[in-house]
Amino acid sequence: MGDSDRLILLTGATGYVGGRLLPKLEATGHRIRCVTRRPASLTGRVGSGTEVVAGDLRNHDDVARALAGVDTAYFLAHSMGAPEGFAAADRAVAGVFAAAAREAGVRRVVYLGGLGSGDDLSSHLESRQEVGRILAASGVQTIELRSSIIIGSGSLSYDMIRSLVTRLPVMITPRWVRTMTQPIAIDDVVAYLVAAGQLADGESRIYEIGGPDRVSYGDLMREFAGLLRLRRVIIPVPVLSPMISSLWLGLITPLYARVGRHLIEGVRNETVVHDDRAVRELGVRPRGVREAISVALAEEERSPTRWQDAIRSRSPLGAGARPLRKQIVDSRWVRVEASPAAAFEPIRRIGGRTGWYYGDGLWRIRGLLDLSVGGVGMRRGRRDPVELAPGDTVDFWRVEAIEPPHLLRLVAEMRLPGQAWLQFRVEGDGAGSIIRQTAFFDPAGLPGRLYWWVLAPFHQLMFPRMLGRIAAAVVERDPGEPASP
Repeated sequence: MGDSDRLILLTGATGYVGGRLLPKLEATGHRIRCVTRRPASLTGRVGSGTEVVAGDLRNHDDVARALAGVDTAYFLAHSMGAPEGFAAADRAVAGVFAAAAREAGVRRVVYLGGLGSGDDLSSHLESRQEVGRILAASGVQTIELRSSIIIGSGSLSYDMIRSLVTRLPVMITPRWVRTMTQPIAIDDVVAYLVAAGQLADGESRIYEIGGPDRVSYGDLMREFAGLLRLRRVIIPVPVLSPMISSLWLGLITPLYARVGRHLIEGVRNETVVHDDRAVRELGVRPRGVREAISVALAEEERSPTRWQDAIRSRSPLGAGARPLRKQIVDSRWVRVEASPAAAFEPIRRIGGRTGWYYGDGLWRIRGLLDLSVGGVGMRRGRRDPVELAPGDTVDFWRVEAIEPPHLLRLVAEMRLPGQAWLQFRVEGDGAGSIIRQTAFFDPAGLPGRLYWWVLAPFHQLMFPRMLGRIAAAVVERDPGEPASP
């Protein structure tokens, strides 16, 4: 096979790193194939010669089809938000991918994992390294790049630190801010990934990648503050556990609480480079921390919504949603023994005469309060008891998006100090389906955040029970009963 005929498979092309890597791979002149569960998500984001195929990485047959004829495969899939637990999900996906790569005769797998060493790794870092071991055990040459935290607009770690610095004039910082790390710019990560795909054949290898500077998380905060010309007071304290820190971050930063908790759990581990083979053998000279942050901030200046867009691509609103200020997310899930079509049926009927499955009296009280301040209240109901289309009203909500049998997103039209959405997403899961319910709030300043905190106890009462009743409505359906047209 000539070098120009090489076929490269990219998983995770809709993600943060994969989205940056894709155009660099296309620029190499090789044939590129992307695999994703929703090919439409890559519309307008791939070159004319790039092939996009539908496939679920949990399904061996889908992965085998995607890997057919592939020379080099980039494995950038990660299941941090998976309802069954990210470690189990990543382990299962890696096992399927490794077996299919071996059977397909793939020459090389390139994988991006995480730095960290010792017997006390966080569950997140341990999972990332376990995936590398599973891939290498396939017998296919596996090039594992273990990265420190990534600096770039849209990186989870970057977003977390940036948010803390820009939103808190005074920071009471726990012990983990003194942990050492070796941040690396996103462009340097991508350069390493491209170089890894061009290595000569040989044994599997692990490369540790990071920038030239070893700094603490507190140093990173001070660097951000200095470049943004913000005066910040950092007060270190010897307490504040990762669990408390994650809850605190959920109120301050635009991160899912679950994802933020896993990140904070991992900051107890140093993520520094102990082996410089990557610099010597891959030919990449990473930039320092100050330059990496400066480049990321300059990128945001050139495209003010890019940071928000990157966050939105991970949020329940999706990449096509409107600009956001700060995200507060309350998400939960339930599994039902039903097809996605059957699971979606009670969701598409929500509101109007069907009601909200739990606490209808509380919903009506909220509607009356809304009317008292000049809002629309609950009086609008629904156009149709079953059918919904974008733009339809559902009591004091409006349908922003509907994609049967997978997605319903409602945007609130009651009077609020901010914007609110309620979303239901249904995904097939073998013989059953996962229903994920997400309440999403974009607060307008301090009044908005106070509003959310005041209502949080009611949300914890109502939303889990609403989801439970929806699941019960699915289970109670006759399995042989067809879904409504």
